[in-house]
Amino acid sequence: MLDLTLGKITALAAADAVNPCALAVLTLILIAILTANPENKKRVLLAGLSFTASVYILYLIYGLILIQFFKTFIHAVDSIKIYLYYGLGGLSIILGILNIKDSISYKIGSMGTEMPLFLRPKLKRLISKVTSPTGAFIAGIFVTLFLLPCTIGPYIVASGILSYLDILKTLPWLLYYNVIFVLPMLAITFIIYIGYTTVENVSGWKDKHIRLLHLIAGILLALIGILMVFGIV
Repeated sequence: MLDLTLGKITALAAADAVNPCALAVLTLILIAILTANPENKKRVLLAGLSFTASVYILYLIYGLILIQFFKTFIHAVDSIKIYLYYGLGGLSIILGILNIKDSISYKIGSMGTEMPLFLRPKLKRLISKVTSPTGAFIAGIFVTLFLLPCTIGPYIVASGILSYLDILKTLPWLLYYNVIFVLPMLAITFIIYIGYTTVENVSGWKDKHIRLLHLIAGILLALIGILMVFGIV
């Protein structure tokens, strides 16, 4: 039952990847760069890649911290290890239900699924100052803190599962998880760079399909949680 499976980590990472928070922040970064450099598509590409790299690195560090936390404070007591697994499954189900709820009755800034409303003005002020790829990388370092309230849930579940492994063996899994997490960011950056679409269109698509994104994330999270609780995976 405690065996690590590719399906668990993939499903959790995919649920994290379609979270509207991260996509919204990336589009704001690219809009800021385009406003400052309206004719320079290369800077848009570099800014998107810089921001994505920054998020990737910081989330990798967060993952290592979470895993070490589980190892230090949870696995020190053998008798509660099994309860941790069931608890992680329960958390995944709760997060899934919250996302499914948002797909039915959407509310901006919903607890556990979106960035709190009070953080959004601060984030926009930070992003509005970005005018270069270097600025996008630096902004990414701080932005990850704003993203945590709406993206950390699936990552906590994944980190708890990975904490059953030796610390060195967790690294490839964390690298894999975060590759999936940033794939939509990379895709958006490249399709805008090649001129397939515009930042405004991407932002509009995200707003139009935000309920669908929450539904996909909710189904994935609820499913993996149910499978964990019933000992199927």
